[in-house]
Amino acid sequence: MSYRIGIDVGGTFTDFFMWSHEEGVTTAKTLSTPDDPSIGLLEGLNQLAAGRGLELRDFLARVNTIVHGTTVTTNATLTRNGAKTGLLTTAGVRDALEMRRGIREEQYNNRFLNAVPLVPRRRRLAVRGRLDYAGRELEPLNTEDVRAAVAAFARDGVEAVAICFMNAFANPAHEQQAAAIVREALPGAYLSVSTEVLPTIRFYNRVSTTVLNSYVGPILNRYLESLTARLSQAGFNGVLLIMQSNGGVALPEVMRRRPSATLLSGPAGGPSAAVAYTRPHGDEDCILVDMGGTSFDASLVRGGSAAMTHECDLDRLRVAVPMLDIVTIGAGGGSIGWIDEGGLLRMGPQSAGAKPGPACYGRSGELPTCTDANVVLGYLDPESFAGGSLRLRPEPAAEAIRRHVAEPLSLSVEDAAVGMYRVINTNMAHGVREITVKRGLDPREFPLVVAGGAGALHGCMIAAELEMPRLVVPPTASVLCATGMLMCDLRHDYVRTCVSRLHELDPARLRGLAREMMEEGAAELGREGVSPERMSHQLVLDLRYLKQYHEVAVAVPLQAVEAGDYAAIGDLFHGEHNRLYGYDLSAEGTGIELINVRLVSRGCVERPTPPQVAPADQPLEKALKGTRRAWVPERRSFANLPVYDAGRLAAGHAIEGPALIERADTTIVVTEGFRALIDHHGSCLLTAKQDRKGE
Repeated sequence: MSYRIGIDVGGTFTDFFMWSHEEGVTTAKTLSTPDDPSIGLLEGLNQLAAGRGLELRDFLARVNTIVHGTTVTTNATLTRNGAKTGLLTTAGVRDALEMRRGIREEQYNNRFLNAVPLVPRRRRLAVRGRLDYAGRELEPLNTEDVRAAVAAFARDGVEAVAICFMNAFANPAHEQQAAAIVREALPGAYLSVSTEVLPTIRFYNRVSTTVLNSYVGPILNRYLESLTARLSQAGFNGVLLIMQSNGGVALPEVMRRRPSATLLSGPAGGPSAAVAYTRPHGDEDCILVDMGGTSFDASLVRGGSAAMTHECDLDRLRVAVPMLDIVTIGAGGGSIGWIDEGGLLRMGPQSAGAKPGPACYGRSGELPTCTDANVVLGYLDPESFAGGSLRLRPEPAAEAIRRHVAEPLSLSVEDAAVGMYRVINTNMAHGVREITVKRGLDPREFPLVVAGGAGALHGCMIAAELEMPRLVVPPTASVLCATGMLMCDLRHDYVRTCVSRLHELDPARLRGLAREMMEEGAAELGREGVSPERMSHQLVLDLRYLKQYHEVAVAVPLQAVEAGDYAAIGDLFHGEHNRLYGYDLSAEGTGIELINVRLVSRGCVERPTPPQVAPADQPLEKALKGTRRAWVPERRSFANLPVYDAGRLAAGHAIEGPALIERADTTIVVTEGFRALIDHHGSCLLTAKQDRKGE
């Protein structure tokens, strides 16, 4: 008997998904412990062990793999609680980190303040030495400047150092010289070198990412050391893998060198699991929404793969590493309801989190949250919340809403709860529009996969606002990101800048860059124990038309690069440009320019398969638990709704809305406009009634 476990540490809950050939799937949730996330993680492992009548040590001896998604680096960045960092950079560009790209995000807001850089000016030290755009040395590196800067860092108690020189992507020699001096003089400092973190063109992207890598490096190192020590002491001798923002996993020692790759680690596993539950119904495309206790994540899957981006802003700080294209907003079960200066009701982004939590948790929380509104609206059963492990208290929930929302708006408590429910649904629908409508996509053409402990309470209303006729609530919806972590391959991303007109580029140079990165990827995967037959490599070129500013990432066959078939590569670029922007310039004969060469190296892992559910052999009435007074949005009134026990539902059972379906870790609100059907994997398929009539 051996187990594999995916663990997603969120702001409010820590989610667990466990799989074995013999037992199938087991899920669990514990409250997160923000002061030390590993405490909540061990509590969940204890819970899984107790469920099998085992001591933790005996249980962990049977666990061969743990895949862990962490918010440690994200939280350190958002709270500005990272390491004390110093920056070594080229003389004359000391302030690039603060100037950024010279574009004010809100051009007409004279009160808009610039983002505060992670490294204050006194710790951004310049050194003489210069390379040109091709990497030719114009001025030797002044090593005395480097030594003086390092001495200043030592006096200031710097914990981490970032090195980023102009044009270093074309020649790393100066950065390597400086790095050797830093390692000698500050052996205990965490060091990030831009040509090791992000060897690409565009200085601000490179310096910002390198600084972030150093800023969170010591934080992640300490956490991983604490986590591995705790797991080892508890008896775990298996493989620990860390979820990356790019949707892949890697060993802790790899992540210690590239901590910036974990900045959006938590939600990165979700898309892999989402498509696993839509694929049986013929859908390789879907939209995933994940509503947890603190945040709401929306992502797009097309052709079975999640949409990717190579740069984004985290709290207005540029991160230019490959990551899943996920829109995150502050809308979760713990999102706090409040009244703004204009007297309007708002929900979030502030969250009650795990401590003190919503008022209904009875843990000294006094502010009204989305969860409190769901209790007042009758969607949550106080006695069976979280499988009965946490009894909710309706009275404090109603009191918090009365004091902070109902009385200021002259509403009843129930009307105030309805308002909170509507506002947060609207906020989440807007998040979905960010990844669809704003990118020229129609959300009505995609199934909506609903995840997170709170997602199924709001899924129908989000879909109704967006006119999406189909929803899927997987059987592991409340821990879907943890589920997906066991479906993700080992992955490493590499990039080299190679600026050239495509048809003027020496094919040997492009082949050389591709082979160099493939060798690096194969070596890294080999160190992780991946055999050559389980390795794969995908080449991606960043291409653009001449005089364009933004490039398009185009996946190209390795055979085309080996053959120097630029015509085939050009056709792929024209097609992708047309798909993204609705036109291409192939007929005009406009030249194509190459900017970066990227390589994705993957090591294939064994994936758990969604469990099969037996066909229904009992009438639906056998699953009926009773009725509960709950709000029906379409009627704008309360009604006694049937409540079904999801554990007694089987494949083929169909439920007409309005109704409530209770699982141990979530409740599915089936509004009047939808009907539910349980499929052969245990997913709840929700279909708009008007759409059915149209069929």
